[in-house]
Amino acid sequence: MNLQTIEPVLSFKNSQVPTGVVGWESPSNIALVKYWGKRDVQIPCNPSISFTLSKSVSRTKVSYRPAESGNYEIEFYLDGVRTEKFEEKIHTFFRTIRPLCPFIDQLRFRIDSSNTFPHSAGIASSASGMSALALCIADIERKHLDSLLSEKAFFQKASLLARLGSGSACRSVYGGLVIWGEVEGMPQTSNEYGVKLDEPIHEVFKSYKDSILIVDAAEKKVSSRAGHGLMKTNPFSAERFAQAGRNIQALIAAIRTGDLDMFIKLTELEALTLHAMMMTSDPYFLLMRPNTLSIIEKIFDFRQQTGLPVCFTLDAGPNVHLLYPQRHEQEIKSFIANDLAVHLHNGFYIDDQVGTGPNEI
Repeated sequence: MNLQTIEPVLSFKNSQVPTGVVGWESPSNIALVKYWGKRDVQIPCNPSISFTLSKSVSRTKVSYRPAESGNYEIEFYLDGVRTEKFEEKIHTFFRTIRPLCPFIDQLRFRIDSSNTFPHSAGIASSASGMSALALCIADIERKHLDSLLSEKAFFQKASLLARLGSGSACRSVYGGLVIWGEVEGMPQTSNEYGVKLDEPIHEVFKSYKDSILIVDAAEKKVSSRAGHGLMKTNPFSAERFAQAGRNIQALIAAIRTGDLDMFIKLTELEALTLHAMMMTSDPYFLLMRPNTLSIIEKIFDFRQQTGLPVCFTLDAGPNVHLLYPQRHEQEIKSFIANDLAVHLHNGFYIDDQVGTGPNEI
């Protein structure tokens, strides 16, 4: 399924342009093997794998009716307030998906969205928000134009659409562990959409915890889009892409067998390599903050002293995702309160864990 070969759905007949409402709740995700660098239309330069979160979700309701002009019309509301900044992003997204969803030109949309987490709180709101919107668009198609669309095809289509809005959003269409990008030896994987990692998955990873430590709640100074673009001239990009291919193979093996030592090693290596790519770009940039490094050093010390299998990962920002098995939740919460809270923005962190994926609302 891709932009070149997918069969576009038919548009509505003029007398049958529908009116209705659809809604989806979709989670954010945190990548373990990082996607950094892209080509063509949101195609990743290397494969990635992520945990879908549970509590950190976007809830999106789309009301639609016949458009008064020959083009789609949009109103976007965040927490009940019309928001032009995000409205323009939705226009860009709709222009991109027109070849796959030509029926959107016949509709007027009111999009109401909200998050269960603060904006700029270290969680990828673009992943949850775009995946929720993509699910709504795919749902309109399924309800009115292709009622026989299989569940598998529905989620593949939603994942493809989500990718065109935000690359990592394609992974949020599924629960658990999700792969995006072609992985050697795994022919079901795709650059076009996310694919849920199939069984066997060791039990420990089915309830893994993610405590998101908020170091800095401000909007980051360099966007992920700009950072991806700089990989085109980064002198280390080719080796990075090859490294990610090796790491994802090893990480999947660790997830299947429950090898926590290998999981920790690879997850932290991936986080630090991501930021190394930022620091070796031209122009270079730095998204970690002093408190980010203080937290990382304390995690190293805590793990060595206690032997508990806790590790960190970082997204493209300063905030730290603390990952650990659910059975160690109380010890890790004490560690956060006693040792890490002093480094957090107003002592704030978000308690989350691996989730089961989107829900229709």
